[in-house]
Amino acid sequence: MWKLWKYYTKVEVAEHERVLLFRRDNFVRVLMPGVWRLWDPMGRLHTDKYDLTNPVFEHPIDEFLVKQHEVLTDHLQVVELGDQDVGLVYIDQKLRDVLSPTTRKIYWKGLHDVRVDIQDVTDEFTVPRPLVSRLGHLHTVGHARLALALEYLEVPDNHVGLLFVNGKLDRTLEPGAHAFWKFGRTIQTRIVDTRLQSVEVSGQEILTKDKVSLRLNLTASYRVADVQTAFTQISDFEAFLYKELQFGLREAVGTQTLDEILIGKDELGRVIDREDIILPGEMKVLLNQWVESEKQAQANLIRRREETAATRSLHNTAKMLERSPTLLRLKELEALENVTERIDKLTVFGGLDGVLHQLVKLKED
Repeated sequence: MWKLWKYYTKVEVAEHERVLLFRRDNFVRVLMPGVWRLWDPMGRLHTDKYDLTNPVFEHPIDEFLVKQHEVLTDHLQVVELGDQDVGLVYIDQKLRDVLSPTTRKIYWKGLHDVRVDIQDVTDEFTVPRPLVSRLGHLHTVGHARLALALEYLEVPDNHVGLLFVNGKLDRTLEPGAHAFWKFGRTIQTRIVDTRLQSVEVSGQEILTKDKVSLRLNLTASYRVADVQTAFTQISDFEAFLYKELQFGLREAVGTQTLDEILIGKDELGRVIDREDIILPGEMKVLLNQWVESEKQAQANLIRRREETAATRSLHNTAKMLERSPTLLRLKELEALENVTERIDKLTVFGGLDGVLHQLVKLKED
């Protein structure tokens, strides 16, 4: 009897295992947990053992086996997705995987509770809010795979999200977490800050109406009120705003004189404000130039007054000299004294009379 044992094949199956038995590559049956002794005098049996802790069933001819052997339906669960279907795989009530459209997947029954929720994303591709956080913490799926399947967006407070589908703006998104299935469509997102923003227009060389060259810096404050218009009617609203600020500043300054600008700063602000732009209250550059020009004008006025006074004094002196020969002679001697102070040696011809009457002579015009 012992000689017959060599014609048997012994197969041990643990509680968490299943074994597919084949004879001549033809499926025979599923071996459940236990110890099996199989008659195999010709050595034509072979087995494929599976560990059910991994619930996914994979075999080179798995599709053929499932279709041709109904007995396998007691052990295997087959999931097939259509062209617009997404599958959410729950194992023991926990989300474990995401299946893309046209996927075919087979799972073992028994050890784990496997459930696949199928969603049609033909029209509704928004991921429900409770599911968004679950997908965000799905570690069993690689980040690369998940990125191909989902577009995830976190919109902060005081911001607005924009959802573009196939290049067109589809909707705006409120603050919070959002996710969308990418299958069958191109999805792009953008976050817009709706808080008060500022923009600088610096180093603007502008000529006033009276041809005074000014170098101006402008600070403007703005807030995006209509997000859809800003991103659908204008390709780059920030560049557009900057250009409008430039044009508004040039128009406001170039049509006024420097004095008009300095006197009517509030009016200047209203002119530029046609694009909801706020002109800073202090224009330091302009004020400095204005103060400098004022000081220069005052200095010129004082200089002209001094020149006028000096001319008037000379005129009065000339009249007095004309009326008094003695005073005129004294003035001549005073001039002689000033001359002698600046020379080392003076030669005089004609004696004292020459010094008194001939050396210095102030002529009348």
